Amino acid sequence: MQQLAFPHFDFKTKSNENKRFIFDPIRKKFVVLTPEEWVRQHVIQDLLQKGISKTRISVEKQFAIMGQKKRFDIVIAGRNATIALLVECKAPEVAISQETFDQIARYQLALHADILMLTNGLQHIYCQIDNVSESYQFLPEFPINALQL
Repeated sequence: MQQLAFPHFDFKTKSNENKRFIFDPIRKKFVVLTPEEWVRQHVIQDLLQKGISKTRISVEKQFAIMGQKKRFDIVIAGRNATIALLVECKAPEVAISQETFDQIARYQLALHADILMLTNGLQHIYCQIDNVSESYQFLPEFPINALQL
């Protein structure tokens, strides 16, 4: 798999019936190793390395937006049943664009996260949200100190 803009992590992988699998420590199972999953697992390992507890991390859970079923990639639970961080992962070959940003912005309408992260593993975009004034501010790096955990 492609080298990403994350530190090096050691992953548990296996092959079965001509497919490769990677172990997800949050879902506690092996999942098919797609390019997007490669990015997702790097984000998870990076969050764990930053000291975020596994108990705060949710992966690939379904939610509804205007009656449509959607699935987020990663959410970090904040204080008082809030969402501290919403992460949207894309495969490395998917460019970060207005279209990809619009997707996480639509998810934000339903989830009301404090911080958004959009990544294709090569480029990371961080955005702090002010849900009261309905505004946002781009951040230059991962805002570990801004997470309301």
